[in-house]
Amino acid sequence: MKEFCLQMEVSANQVGLRYEDDLLIEILPPGTRRLYWKNNRKQYMVTINLDEGYTLSDEMVEQLLQPALRKKEVVGDSSVLIAQIPAYHVGVLRVNGKVEQLLEAGITAYWRFNREVSVEIVDTRLQMLEVAGQEILTKDKVNLRVNLVANWHYSDVLVAFEKVASPKELLYRELQFGLREAIGTRTLDELLENKNIIDEVVSTHIKQKMVGYGVQTVSLGVRDIILPGDMKAILSQVVEAEKAAQANVIRRREETSATRSLLNTAKVMENNPVALRLKEMETLERIAERIDKISVVGGLDQVLHGLINIQPKG
Repeated sequence: MKEFCLQMEVSANQVGLRYEDDLLIEILPPGTRRLYWKNNRKQYMVTINLDEGYTLSDEMVEQLLQPALRKKEVVGDSSVLIAQIPAYHVGVLRVNGKVEQLLEAGITAYWRFNREVSVEIVDTRLQMLEVAGQEILTKDKVNLRVNLVANWHYSDVLVAFEKVASPKELLYRELQFGLREAIGTRTLDELLENKNIIDEVVSTHIKQKMVGYGVQTVSLGVRDIILPGDMKAILSQVVEAEKAAQANVIRRREETSATRSLLNTAKVMENNPVALRLKEMETLERIAERIDKISVVGGLDQVLHGLINIQPKG
């Protein structure tokens, strides 16, 4: 067998890299013992000690990526976790369930042998979280459907993932609790009188509850509030009645003001013949604007003094 085969053996804490003509062909897992036919190619194996670390070198990463480019995969490459972190993102590296470090944008690779390795890619840019279709009863038992939108980002990714399994779910849940606190403790009239009270209460709730979790909200607000159909009709009637009452008050106020102004004008003309005559001329001017043709009988004096005469003749 030694004459025709080449033996390769890997211990329990090692990884074997089998090369042919200086090209990586296969990754041998720990505890492997194999025989390969000798051929005209140069065959050899390089071992890597897993106790020295689980991170692959940049050279090894290049060797694993190049076969994919030339459409010839490396046998056993599933034993390597390759993490490609895009720009404006970070990677949360977990080893055996424990958060180890934060990965910057780029490509890194890790051995999966003898340990559980995972990388979660996290977007560090400003993100939007929508809490839609929340049906909440007000203090006076009116069922409201509320849609809320929050803009948020990670202030400290490591802290967020060390303390919470899913920071985004925690933020979503606290937004729900904040909505219930804002709406469930107030009547419909209070909410309609101050539409910003919901945003203020939810913002205060989030600032208090999310302290120390590595998540920060930039802004949030209620996008829309949907009332039940019967409540919409009732509110429409109430608003219509209020507007009608306001219109009546304004109409009476204007009528009173016009009557008062007319009375003051009459008092001025009563003791002032010149003002009275000016009023007569103004009235004559208005009449003349609406008449295309005027036939004068008795001269112009009859038009000026006989047509319009407010003061009775003595």
